[in-house]
Amino acid sequence: MIGLVGAGHMGSSLGAVLRRGGHEVATSLAGRSRRTAGLVGEAGITVLPHLADVLERAEVVLVVTPPGAARDAARSIAVAATATGARPLIADLNATSPATVADLVGILAEAGLDLVDGSISGPPPLVKPGARIYLSGPRATEVAALSWRDVTPIVVAGPAGAASAVKMSTASVYKGLMGLLAQAMASAEHYGVLDTVMADLGGEFGTPPDVARAATKAHRYVAEMREIASAQAAAGLSGSLFEGFAEVYAAIARSELAAGDPENVSGKLTATEVARGLRVSD
Repeated sequence: MIGLVGAGHMGSSLGAVLRRGGHEVATSLAGRSRRTAGLVGEAGITVLPHLADVLERAEVVLVVTPPGAARDAARSIAVAATATGARPLIADLNATSPATVADLVGILAEAGLDLVDGSISGPPPLVKPGARIYLSGPRATEVAALSWRDVTPIVVAGPAGAASAVKMSTASVYKGLMGLLAQAMASAEHYGVLDTVMADLGGEFGTPPDVARAATKAHRYVAEMREIASAQAAAGLSGSLFEGFAEVYAAIARSELAAGDPENVSGKLTATEVARGLRVSD
């Protein structure tokens, strides 16, 4: 059995494609939202009462939470594993810095648990097949060997933290550009030049629906931008750029568009609708 900690839009989608590969997949909905319960039901994922039940039955547990919740998730897993004696392999697939991964390794090791460092590049596979899952650490090949469907596992040479270093670099481009586009659209709409700006950009950096979908996830991108800033600072670079993007996404998280869910965003949204939806209400 494969366990899931965090079965939201991405997690439930990964669970669905693993089920297509023949795995039984289980999660706990304790403390989760009605939306998550709906996504889990649609994916056909088995629901168990508590996290401890998932750990006792699973051979591998995938953790797919918001980046800011990664340490708390690891602590909860460690507590439950200590109480039950369960020792599944843990694969953390969150968008975190190598330094955060090192913390997770330490937290889980205290409970006798091994960690595979992972990161996801691409949309949920039920939305668009083809996401890549980067994996690193001594037991990375065990997670890569699962019967994945519609995603491509890629083992990155190096210790735990290497897969997350990939994510910190790629997400800095993908989500940085989306933050730039959102800022440009909002600014252009304010000055009455939105149509001209969008015509000049020509969709090269994303579309209005892409920005709207990003807005629904802005609350979790704030912590991710700070993880990127930390990773870049540890590499001897300035962390100021992505601290700034954290502020951008924090503002977007207070906008009208942020109240939606990514799976419900219309592909027909216009630039004007999106730009006005990005306005922040004080």
